[in-house]
Amino acid sequence: MNKETFTLQVGEKELTAEFSDLVEQANGSVIVRLGDTAVLATAVMSKNANASVGYFPLTVDYEERFYAAGAILGSRFMRREGKPSDEATLSGRVVDRTIRPLFDQWIRNDIQVVITVLSLGEDDPDVLSIIAASLALGVSDIPWNGPVGAVRIGKNGDDGFIVNPNYEFRKENNHTLDLLVCGKDGKINMIEVGSNEISEDTVTESIEKANEVISSIESWQKKIIKKIGKEKRKFPKPEIGKEAKNIFEEKIMPEMDSHVFSGPGKSGISKLEEKWKELIPEEENTSLCLEYFEEKLDEILHTEAIEKSRRADGRGMDEVRPLFAQAGGISKMLHGSGIFYRGGTHILSVITLGGPGDTQMIDTMEEQETQKRFMHHYNFPPYSTGETGRIGGTNRRMIGHGALAEKALRAIIPSKEIFPYTIRIVSESMASNGSTSMGSVCGSTLALLDAGVPIKAPVAGIASGLMMSGDKYKVLTDIQGPEDHHGDMDFKVAGTRNGITAIQMDVKVLGVPIEILKEALEKAKDARFHILDCIEKEIEKPRDNTSPFAPEIRVVKIKPEQIGMVIGSGGKVINEIKDNTGTEIDIDDDGTVFITGKNGSAKEAEKIIQNITKEYVVGEKAQGKVVKVLDFGAFVDLGNKEGLVHISEFAPFRVEKTTDLVKEGDVLPVVVKEVDREGRLKLSVKEVDPKFFDSKKPKD
Repeated sequence: MNKETFTLQVGEKELTAEFSDLVEQANGSVIVRLGDTAVLATAVMSKNANASVGYFPLTVDYEERFYAAGAILGSRFMRREGKPSDEATLSGRVVDRTIRPLFDQWIRNDIQVVITVLSLGEDDPDVLSIIAASLALGVSDIPWNGPVGAVRIGKNGDDGFIVNPNYEFRKENNHTLDLLVCGKDGKINMIEVGSNEISEDTVTESIEKANEVISSIESWQKKIIKKIGKEKRKFPKPEIGKEAKNIFEEKIMPEMDSHVFSGPGKSGISKLEEKWKELIPEEENTSLCLEYFEEKLDEILHTEAIEKSRRADGRGMDEVRPLFAQAGGISKMLHGSGIFYRGGTHILSVITLGGPGDTQMIDTMEEQETQKRFMHHYNFPPYSTGETGRIGGTNRRMIGHGALAEKALRAIIPSKEIFPYTIRIVSESMASNGSTSMGSVCGSTLALLDAGVPIKAPVAGIASGLMMSGDKYKVLTDIQGPEDHHGDMDFKVAGTRNGITAIQMDVKVLGVPIEILKEALEKAKDARFHILDCIEKEIEKPRDNTSPFAPEIRVVKIKPEQIGMVIGSGGKVINEIKDNTGTEIDIDDDGTVFITGKNGSAKEAEKIIQNITKEYVVGEKAQGKVVKVLDFGAFVDLGNKEGLVHISEFAPFRVEKTTDLVKEGDVLPVVVKEVDREGRLKLSVKEVDPKFFDSKKPKD
């Protein structure tokens, strides 16, 4: 094996890139390691162009291997990897979003980047995957405008920033800050943030810290590429013919302004595009001519925004489209719902509450047997864009948008101790015209409030855009249709009035300066507060009660050593309670019992468990049934425990035989006289009712 290794100190660990002939037929490949985590990245380009596509055909696949975790995972009947987990899909999207803008978009040769996780240590492979993809492309002959650096930044409360925090740190700090940043040449081209209501200043500081690390990783890669990189293939940008350009200038360009700036949506643009299709000369490549239309559309949108602060729908640069918020109102059967409009983007979010037994079990390469009690899922049916298409299943976009909204809401979800329900929200994109993911955050907040979930604070989200040309630029608040498609940045920020809970940023340019991001953060904050005003005007706080159609959950605290009493031998006791009451019962290791039921069944089961685990104290009175009679006394069943009434404790007079006073089945009033070290009860009848046996008192 021919092998060459390069190293770089990143934070407290050594980053290693190993190049060899292991995957010798790929255009480029590398194994990147950090600690005990290792990933393989390969990059391959087809030899010929794909004539059937009118877009840049890049595919990024992220492959998890169970062996990487040192575990035989999967179901009992399928011990091999199946479809990608949501986590794998999200990691693949992060790589895709980082590298895609750095390709020449006119390339039509298929390009596939495959990331394979070979070993999983304490460090997340997603950062390594981006760096590995960058190196695999960088040393290959595939034309690409990299390299790009990536780093994760964490924060522990008021302490400083941590470079590439491991899984344990991120879990312990519960999303105080989890920031993934990618960039090149001092600019940023991809951001993912999950945080616990942090300030805009903290976000900016963390990005600046990340940029320092990214610069060193980028410089390291450039040295590697210079030493072992291949010469890049050339793909000149194709041009349409002179005749087609003349027709466009004469027939289409004069109408461009009136059609592009005709109001919200793309209807005017679509009409002009149809006209252009009819005018394209027969000898011209239709796809190429349509791309030319898009280039000219891009130019006019940029020029008008930057030079004249003019937007396609006539709004001001910082103006949010008309808002509408409704909490509930769909059906009383639903546990909670929210409807949110922001211009032409309309979202329906519906919440369902379940018991602890309804949690999702996560069993992936990164997490095994982890329970997830809050879920947000996102659907994007074709009718939301006025189109027909396949219904059912999920795709990468739907998984990504659902995860982003879930991340934005996670910081305000109450703990299991405060609100023991499992929470699932489904957001339906009913009409799409710009950032349905941030609309889903707003709709979900309304649904949570409507369902009576005691959230920490309402969350709202907004998407900002950017039109940039050289050193000139304009930040656009609340992007829609053409601005989303042709703008240079999609900057989504969600949070409460107290701070940011999630950020996601993609770009279509090589990168965005940090100073522009600072401005975008402040504008997003103003827009977020404006949307929160609308939400809080509709519903200011969570409803006082959950829906009558939602299950009731009662929580009982027992001692850990009493768990066995409640479960019983082979589960006999707990199963009998569940069958008799129609409830679901979940018990944590610390002795917390969650009882889920409807129509009063949870209260009934709670009473049974309390009786089973009740501990008696001296002086406590009760009634019990005689279960065993002996010469020296009788054992009395108090429901969950037996105690002894000594023969001397039945009555204030002398008793010759226990059988003179009691028999099995008799019900007696008793008081706890003593509890010994082993928890055994000594009971007395005479101390609670000295006259109880007067009728059986022997005659003198």
